[in-house]
Amino acid sequence: MSKRMEALGMVELSSIAVAYLVEDAMLKASDVDLLVARTICSGKYIVMVGGSVASVEASLRAGREVSREALIDELFIPNIDERVFPAITGSVALKDSDKDALGILEAFSVTSIIEGADAAVKAADVTLFRIHVAMAIGGKGFLLLTGEVSDVTAAIEAGAKQIGKRGLLVSKVVIPRPEERLFKETL
Repeated sequence: MSKRMEALGMVELSSIAVAYLVEDAMLKASDVDLLVARTICSGKYIVMVGGSVASVEASLRAGREVSREALIDELFIPNIDERVFPAITGSVALKDSDKDALGILEAFSVTSIIEGADAAVKAADVTLFRIHVAMAIGGKGFLLLTGEVSDVTAAIEAGAKQIGKRGLLVSKVVIPRPEERLFKETL
């Protein structure tokens, strides 16, 4: 990523063909970084971009204009916490000191797990290390974060509350002092 990411925008589409049209329009509309563009479970396609607030807004608007009937859902988070981006790309390294507790949130949609992740990291001092979106899990999303038990609990509650506003929370779990081998499975 070449510049500071201030905002995140995402569209979820029911047509792969239309998704390519939408992606093209979004990228041509403004100076954004393409974060994710791929098929997801249930035959859908997501396009996720990041950049300045104005650029992401313009990009989403352009995508919406050409999305036809294929637009399922969209997400715009201005002033997104910068810790969300590395967790999406899987580039977060954990330290042993981070592993006092493991928190997991699971949501029925990709957009809601991203919203939940942003709320969670803004609520407490935690390390968000993975956001898994839609692949091989039926279109759902989940996140993993670590830290002190009290911080992980606060973060998970805040994320669950945000996801719950849309009625899309599947589950929330906090595991104090997780077995070390559990982290090998999650990376």
